[in-house]
Amino acid sequence: MIEVNGVSKDYKMYHSNNGWLDSVKSLFSRTHYWKKAVSDLNFHVREGELVGFIGPNGAGKSTTVKMLSGVLTPTAGSILVNGITPSNDRKTNAMHIGVVFGQRSQLYWDLPMEDTFQLFQRMYRIPAHDFRRNTAFFVELLEMQSFYRTPVRQLSLGQKMRANLAAALLHDPKILYLDEPTIGLDVIAKTKIRRFLRELNEEKKTTVILTTHDMDDIEEVCNRLMMIDDGRIIYDGGLPEFRDTFSGGTILEVDFAQGEVVQGAFDLESFNLDDSRIQVTGQTDTTVTFKFHRAEIAVGEAISLITRKHDIRDLRLKEPELEKTIGMIYENNKRERVLG
Repeated sequence: MIEVNGVSKDYKMYHSNNGWLDSVKSLFSRTHYWKKAVSDLNFHVREGELVGFIGPNGAGKSTTVKMLSGVLTPTAGSILVNGITPSNDRKTNAMHIGVVFGQRSQLYWDLPMEDTFQLFQRMYRIPAHDFRRNTAFFVELLEMQSFYRTPVRQLSLGQKMRANLAAALLHDPKILYLDEPTIGLDVIAKTKIRRFLRELNEEKKTTVILTTHDMDDIEEVCNRLMMIDDGRIIYDGGLPEFRDTFSGGTILEVDFAQGEVVQGAFDLESFNLDDSRIQVTGQTDTTVTFKFHRAEIAVGEAISLITRKHDIRDLRLKEPELEKTIGMIYENNKRERVLG
């Protein structure tokens, strides 16, 4: 669905002027430099994927999305979206994509969303049957019945965001670009939007590219994570693999029955285990903490090996916190750039 090959984007930046003399000179000649926003991006996205596209401020996320949507033209490399070069054929590309950028509304302030939807029907030349079907589908799925005919100016932020999502999808786009769709929303509104995106993907197989700073958006919606920093892709893969690779492993806390664990004398060998894939990292009374990597051993197998000959009272599986892991990677990259 999306093919990005060797894409870079440079911006021409002008030096600021100090003093009136430099300001006068700049009327005739201005000095400039080039700032690289993204550098040699390469990735493919298949139809129906839910992709979380993350990175710190200034990393190149928005620039990449704008190139994918046809707003910007790459300095180098090639982009194909559904077989179209976005910057060369913007009108055709616009017919196949939906875009929602944060709190930038595409609704008309004084009109109810019903009227905006009818305007969009004409803009995108949506057949009447498809328009009625999609309107009913999105109004029900996003629970907008109570405010469908209310002027936009009277809607809450969460209601406006749901209406913007529906407006971006009325023409059945193959790809949906979302930039911070849950920013500023309360917990209930966030939950509704995340559930809607999952159901939309299941129902219509819509490909979703989601940029966000809210890691709950990524964990609850996406099945693939792409991380960009300093204009380069530094990770592209699944969430479980990401956690396993960068966070040091999965933690399993097991509460054993009284008498199963001897204080200060616990190790794998005492449990008749000879498996280097599982490590003991701590013990408190009858609770023992294990660590393992999902790439080496499945959770079920690890639990079976640990508990097969011993009585347990409880166990807790702790996945590494995504936000902390990502923050650590950003800090390490920033430190390397400074030192390098």
